[in-house]
Amino acid sequence: MNKEFTEKLCNLSYHELGFAKVDTNRDLRTGTDEVILCKGKTVSQIVKIAQVILKSNNRLLATKANLKIFKAVKSKWDKAVFHEKASVITVNRFPKKKTNKNILILTAGTADIPVAEEASVTAEFLGNSVKKIYDVGVAGIHRLFKNLGGIQSANVIIVAAGMEGALASVVGGITPKPVIGVPTSVGYGASFSGIAPLLTMLNSCAEGVVVVNIDNGFGAGYFASLINK
Repeated sequence: MNKEFTEKLCNLSYHELGFAKVDTNRDLRTGTDEVILCKGKTVSQIVKIAQVILKSNNRLLATKANLKIFKAVKSKWDKAVFHEKASVITVNRFPKKKTNKNILILTAGTADIPVAEEASVTAEFLGNSVKKIYDVGVAGIHRLFKNLGGIQSANVIIVAAGMEGALASVVGGITPKPVIGVPTSVGYGASFSGIAPLLTMLNSCAEGVVVVNIDNGFGAGYFASLINK
């Protein structure tokens, strides 16, 4: 393999920015373009990464964003949208066609909604139909049981729960559908910023429950999309 050919292969793999190596052919390998995690990056870095991604792609997803970042992105791409509840920015010049099967997202409480919204925006961005039922935690379990029809009609279920995180196990025990638990950092002192619900979900005795990291709505939405398709 000669040097020129090797260099071309390397350039196909990523674009060197010095502070970042932007994966420019991830879509060819996985079906999804690289996603920007905004947390820990400067606004300038985010814009430069977005420029590389949108140079060869029509769609962009940026998570853990804020209004300041959005304004900078919007000034470059007028199709940018800020999903404030989810803290997600999307640029979607050619949206993907949505599947007929739906992903259902449940939250234990209202405080879990931001993480659930990150999962929702991610799943919809990836071409999925999404339905949502919020605030159906175990403290008022009758609220969950009144929505059994929606639970059973879903193809995949995402459960976002903080505090003790019991909702994922309950849902996993009443449906044969795959359940993705998302522990959230919502809760009092002994919830340890999400570690308590994380351990509860990991130790679930309900079959068919898998767990992503604390507050990882993006990971849940992405994995649900893989299952749904």
